[in-house]
Amino acid sequence: MAAVEERTSVRAEARYVRTAPRKAQLVAEQIRGRTVPEARTILAFMTRDAARDVEKVLSSAVANAEANHGLDGDELYVLTATVGSGPTLKRWRARARGRVARIKKRTCHITIALALPAEQLIPEPLPQPLPAAVPAPEPEGEAVEDETPEPKPSPRKKAETTETAEEKPKPKRAPRKKAGDTTPEAEAQEPKPKRAPRKKAEADKPKTTRKKKEADS
Repeated sequence: MAAVEERTSVRAEARYVRTAPRKAQLVAEQIRGRTVPEARTILAFMTRDAARDVEKVLSSAVANAEANHGLDGDELYVLTATVGSGPTLKRWRARARGRVARIKKRTCHITIALALPAEQLIPEPLPQPLPAAVPAPEPEGEAVEDETPEPKPSPRKKAETTETAEEKPKPKRAPRKKAGDTTPEAEAQEPKPKRAPRKKAEADKPKTTRKKKEADS
């Protein structure tokens, strides 16, 4: 029978972090062996960019201890804080005389383990709640007895429309007038043209100038 290993730490790991291992290692050394409140205070006031990545891993380890084992995060301390090198991305940069220079974009793996003081044992993980059972869908073919039938819309009254149509006959159109039609009916329908206004008598007389009047006298 295999022996059950006793758990003494809770860990969290971040892989393929876009930070050089040397830069992250300088930050991890500052929090190793310190309590969680002290480590958070140190990381909050550090000016290095790698401190933000290490702080995220520390918060993840504290969340694992609180959610999975029911521990208080402020009672834990940083047991180990290690940084391992990850794959390096190769990039190129143009240089003088048609040459190129290599750019190495390094990555790292950050691991932080938390433990209780005096090397106390970590309690067993808490039982996770079972997922809620989803009710099975009812088959479409079977009808439900409790459902009330929907009221059908009342049919439209067609009889009234037919009666009104019979009572009101359609007006007949007047026949169109053809060219050269001189029947009395066509003359009665044709509107009489309006008379032009008569011109005044003075307008009919020719205008006489003053010189012409003197010559006539």
